[in-house]
Amino acid sequence: MPDVHTPARPHAPAEGAAPGHGPSAAALLGFALRTAADTALIASLPLDPEGRTWIQLDGPGGSEAWLIGWPPGTGTGWHDHGGSRGAFATASGELTEQSLAVQLPTEGWKTLELADGVDRRRRLGDGRGRAFGPHHVHQVLNLSADTHAVSVHAYYPPLPLMRRYSRTGPVLRLEEVERPEEWQ
Repeated sequence: MPDVHTPARPHAPAEGAAPGHGPSAAALLGFALRTAADTALIASLPLDPEGRTWIQLDGPGGSEAWLIGWPPGTGTGWHDHGGSRGAFATASGELTEQSLAVQLPTEGWKTLELADGVDRRRRLGDGRGRAFGPHHVHQVLNLSADTHAVSVHAYYPPLPLMRRYSRTGPVLRLEEVERPEEWQ
C-alpha cells in the first residue's frame, strides 16, 4: 500500500476528554465525522484501484487518526485494536462493518468458539460512523463492485498493536500480532 503522510495539522483539545484519560469514544467519533465532512481533505487522498491507501492525521487529544481509501472489494479481515477505543466514519461510498457483540478477553487465548447471536452487521454510508470500546473485534469491508469508499478512523491511546484473527463459522483464531512499525 502506498504510504502518504500529510504535514502536521493543528487541532483543538478533545471534546469529551477526561483529564489524563484522552478523548472518549464519543469524542473520537465527533472528530471522525467532522473530518469526513472535510471535502478538500477527502479529495487529497490518492486512490489506488489495487489496494488501500492512507494518510496519517493528527487526532484530537493525542489520539491516532487515519484517512483510508478502500478500492471495491477490499477489507481489513477480523482484527482488534490492542485495547484502544476508537471510532470511524465513512466520508464517501459505503462500508460494511461485521463485528462481535461480546467483549472478548484481549490476552490468554488462541482459539475461541463464539456463541450464537453474537454477530452484528452495519452498513455505513456517507457521513455515518460508529464508536467502539477497547475490546472491539470487527472487520470492515467495501462490498461495492465498482465504487471506492473513503473513511476516517481515530484511536486512543494510539494503537499499541493490532491482533489479526481468522474465522471459520463460530471459531475465531488469533493468527498474528502487528506492531505500529509494520503499518506506519
